[in-house]
Amino acid sequence: MECRLAAEEDLPQIKRMYRAIIERMDADGIRIWDDVYPCEFFQGDIEHGRLYLLTEGDEMVAAFALSDSNPGESSVKWSDAQAKACYLDRLGVNVRFARRGVGSAALRRAQDLARKRGARYLRLFVVDINVPAINLYRKSGFSQADGVRVERIDVDLVLQELGFEIATT
Repeated sequence: MECRLAAEEDLPQIKRMYRAIIERMDADGIRIWDDVYPCEFFQGDIEHGRLYLLTEGDEMVAAFALSDSNPGESSVKWSDAQAKACYLDRLGVNVRFARRGVGSAALRRAQDLARKRGARYLRLFVVDINVPAINLYRKSGFSQADGVRVERIDVDLVLQELGFEIATT
């Protein structure tokens, strides 16, 4: 699998891939993503050079955003809060490639990219009901931080997010 930065021309295919992911998550009872999130964030991710794609030939198999900060980074207790970290967001695996190790491969690539940026940790937040993602992070060696990030989307939607981290070395 190749890993590269996403480009503007990739946007339609990225959105198609994520709409299929959202349909699968909804069918599995994990209703946390929609057409607004994450789909409306990809344009900015591309413009700021933080959206990465994993491809196999011409096919997009996964994508993720990698940032140097996160608005919720102070809401949980990391193992070393002062250490430089990169934050993984919007990890998605093409539903046609599910259960083939693509998620684990994407996490390894994100960890490598974070290390190359000088970060000691790769960190992320995951909604507490997203059990498949939580299991992937644990299986991949991530440790759960103490605490919970509460994200109020609107009056009727409040998400509880868990923090996970892994050293990049």
